[in-house]
Amino acid sequence: MKLSKRLKTINELIIEPYDHIWDCCCDHGFLGLSLLARNAASTIHFVDIVAQLMEDLESQLLKSHIVPNKVTLGSAWQVHCLSAEKIPIPRNTSNLVIIAGVGGDLLIEIIEAILAKYPNQNLEFLLCPVHHNYKVRQALRKLNLGLVNEVLIKENGRFYEIMHTSPHSKQTISSVGSLMWDFSRQDDRDYLSKTIAHYKRMQKADKSNLSEDTQNIISAYRSLIA
Repeated sequence: MKLSKRLKTINELIIEPYDHIWDCCCDHGFLGLSLLARNAASTIHFVDIVAQLMEDLESQLLKSHIVPNKVTLGSAWQVHCLSAEKIPIPRNTSNLVIIAGVGGDLLIEIIEAILAKYPNQNLEFLLCPVHHNYKVRQALRKLNLGLVNEVLIKENGRFYEIMHTSPHSKQTISSVGSLMWDFSRQDDRDYLSKTIAHYKRMQKADKSNLSEDTQNIISAYRSLIA
């Protein structure tokens, strides 16, 4: 199975072993299937709210994996048809929650709900929002999550920021990104210019007091190449 560049990058960022990896909003489950194939965790969880997708995926998994166990944790895989914020994190285990392909606001809501429900669990997050990256990063900082790694990629003409975060990391998450930038690359320079232009348009259209906040965001991005 050939992964998209985005999913392939997410897959490659998962280096450490985990007891449980939760592939949330997993769609057809391509990422989770790749993680399962290389035994990236004791249990790979496929999570999506679309029932037909989950039924098809479970049927596919049943054909290729002999011993599923949907009741007792510790099997090779489990399929969950539910909202990502409702995933059942088991106690005293290491967990990586992957959330990709959703908007920034929804992504923040999911993370806040999971952390509120499981405040003392060993939880890390691997995130790839569709947009609102600055807002996402600000929210992660408020939730006391630190940076493990981050990557900027371009796929089919669109840029994606991928962030691996953990409450155990002492490295502060930058609101505008840090590790992901390499300005020797044209893509990075293009993305920075595109991002600054986006906030300039917002500032021009904004007649409220928020324009000052937008200027601060623009200044923060500009400081990357100052």
